[in-house]
Amino acid sequence: MDYSAEPPHSDLLTVQCKYPFNAEAPVASLVEFNLTPEDLVYCRNHGPVREFDVETYSIVIKGGVDQELQYTIPKLKASFPTVQVVAALQCAGNRRNEMGAIKTVSGVGWDSGVIANCKWGGVRVRDVLAHAGVQPGNSHVCFASYATLCQDDEYYGSSITLERAMDVASDALLAFEMNDEPLTAEHGGPVRLVVPGYLGARWVKWLDTISVSDSESPNFYQQRDYKILPPTVASKDQAKPLWPKYPCMTSLPLNSIIGSTTLISPTALYIKGYAVPSPNANVEGVEVTTDGGKTWHAARITYQEGKWSWTLWEAELDGVAETGVVHCRARDAKGAVQPREGTWNLRGVAFNAWGVGKW
Repeated sequence: MDYSAEPPHSDLLTVQCKYPFNAEAPVASLVEFNLTPEDLVYCRNHGPVREFDVETYSIVIKGGVDQELQYTIPKLKASFPTVQVVAALQCAGNRRNEMGAIKTVSGVGWDSGVIANCKWGGVRVRDVLAHAGVQPGNSHVCFASYATLCQDDEYYGSSITLERAMDVASDALLAFEMNDEPLTAEHGGPVRLVVPGYLGARWVKWLDTISVSDSESPNFYQQRDYKILPPTVASKDQAKPLWPKYPCMTSLPLNSIIGSTTLISPTALYIKGYAVPSPNANVEGVEVTTDGGKTWHAARITYQEGKWSWTLWEAELDGVAETGVVHCRARDAKGAVQPREGTWNLRGVAFNAWGVGKW
């Protein structure tokens, strides 16, 4: 693959793989902002990043629809109302290195900065599909990008259920803005799919094809990746016959991370971090402990914006030692609590053990 024409990448990111370019922000930097600045938004790629002409780039809507449609970005903006939603974009492999410390996993080595909380602007997927006319007997909407080369397939693709796509409360968008600015190529521009509450693998970048279908996307990344296999599956050869037997991932579990720890006096510790909700309920609280869970202290939530955003929090603890280890755990509105340990899986996805920090 040719990577020579890629746009410049942010120098604030930690590069975990140069080709394709995969990089994340230091988590201590991330938790300083409610909305993630573009230079701190992680980059997850399966091929070269390409830049496209915003005026001529187009999306085709086809498959099980009454009329096949094609929209340029200007036509899309002129045809449907633009809406905005704040939502956290998170890679399924966030915290993979922590899982890999338990046992070797397969995938890009990520720390805990593969997440970005942004304001996305675009048109609703449901509005576009309604205009095309969805035919009876269909249950999925497939999204694809043929615009750039891809590692494991001829194109990058994923799908969501038709029900999710058509539910106005799900806020699925064809997004052309991020944080009130035009979406750049680095993050999927001119247009990408945004599916709040779903892992980043479903948010197809450089989107150019939408197909209404009676089945899931056949793409590699829908069928043979981004699935949670049993802990007994320890190799790619063991995984091969099992991929079709397990469902594709959609949402990620309740999670919290320690972003920074600072001694503000010889015996006082200041902690900052983020938390993300499960698909069942929003984050309601975060607690921290310095004695391995014997004693928990409530953190203060400093930011939360709607049901799709991350939650930022902070805590101050007095009477701490000169050095130590601090853990955090999140609790949601239905009473679910982040587990002490995560479950190992071959792909190193959905790791949500207690967050951990040292000082």
